[in-house]
Amino acid sequence: MTMQSFIRAAEIWLPAPDGSELMFGDGIYGTLHAFAEHSRAMRFRKGEGLPGEAWAARHPIVMGSFKGTGFRRIEAAEAAGLTSGIAMPVFAGSAIRAVVVLLCGDDQTHVGAIEVWRNDPLEGAQIGLHDGYYGAAELFRITSQLTKFGKGHGLPGLVWASGMPLVMRELYRAERFLRHKEAVKVGLSIGLGLPFDYDPGRTWVMAFLSALGTPIARRFEIWLPDASGERLVYESGVSDAEEQPNAARPRAIARGEGLLGTVLASRLPATTQDCAAGAAWLTGEAGETVAALAFPILNADGALKAVTVWRF
Repeated sequence: MTMQSFIRAAEIWLPAPDGSELMFGDGIYGTLHAFAEHSRAMRFRKGEGLPGEAWAARHPIVMGSFKGTGFRRIEAAEAAGLTSGIAMPVFAGSAIRAVVVLLCGDDQTHVGAIEVWRNDPLEGAQIGLHDGYYGAAELFRITSQLTKFGKGHGLPGLVWASGMPLVMRELYRAERFLRHKEAVKVGLSIGLGLPFDYDPGRTWVMAFLSALGTPIARRFEIWLPDASGERLVYESGVSDAEEQPNAARPRAIARGEGLLGTVLASRLPATTQDCAAGAAWLTGEAGETVAALAFPILNADGALKAVTVWRF
């Protein structure tokens, strides 16, 4: 299995039984076998390494380059062609539940953006760019640094207002995407926004912006709990090629059923190395093995608001 997206590897880090550190939970590495083996033995205390920094900060962390940072696997990452990473924490109240780490390579042919936006009421009523990774989309980075959004405006502002994940298609045509002119210039086409409500008093939003030729992930989906909280129902999705599912997408997924049902039951991220088992509608062309990550969106109290699915 080869990761064919902007993201080259995805990891799940879980608290150790005594809560003192994060330990390896699961991962998708494609052909990066040596890096995977190295990573499985790692542990991170609060504030240590990329997972530990997200734990301590209570918000997403972007390392656009590992050089000069606290990233603890630099040599192994360099050997694997990995040069940047993103960590997304999951909290239930004050307790860390998991940290998901996404790792990218420095490829000048890859166009895309991974952004962290922040609103601090003490600094104003808009949400502004905190950090980001843009690959070859340098022009878009400059524009984003100069842009702020009000609540309900643009992808970050819409996610801020709703407190829910959001997908956008055809960013270059979307009036709600206020940077659409710049998106046209660099070829960005698909957007996903995720809320992070774990930092008391401040709002954080992640925006993943994908180009058709070099998708951040090959498909995003958003699933929501039904009124009973016992099932997930499909809300929206978007893919790099707008292909139809190869198998029928279920109308609802029960607690504990397959990849998404596992997340519904546990409120923890989960992966599958082969979507044919547990998420058959995400499978690729005949004979192709594709992996997926399911990431829960929790509110500040730890209740499940949504599950997002990333097919690589």
